[in-house]
Amino acid sequence: MNASWIALLIAGLLEVAWALGLKASDGFTRLWPSLFTLITMAGSFLLLAYALRTLPVGTGYAVWVGIGACGTALLGMVLLGEPVTPLRLGSLVAIAAGIIGLKLAG
Repeated sequence: MNASWIALLIAGLLEVAWALGLKASDGFTRLWPSLFTLITMAGSFLLLAYALRTLPVGTGYAVWVGIGACGTALLGMVLLGEPVTPLRLGSLVAIAAGIIGLKLAG
């Protein structure tokens, strides 16, 4: 894996972090979760921008969103008690398959 793909992976993981931080910030009314959210958001965007210097924008953006969506949904189920249903899990598998397909095609 080259540096752009590694940066994109980390950007996606930071997207998960800022999405969970956004929930914890309670609408940016809590200082520390709000700062965490803003810092991880900035890091995610900067790494995405770095990755898109060499990766196709459609592939890079879709992979970034997919990592963020899958990771946030999974952690929401595990950490926040969100519903776990076969349809939700199957949908996450479909998104993950799409991410893998984009990586293999890219």
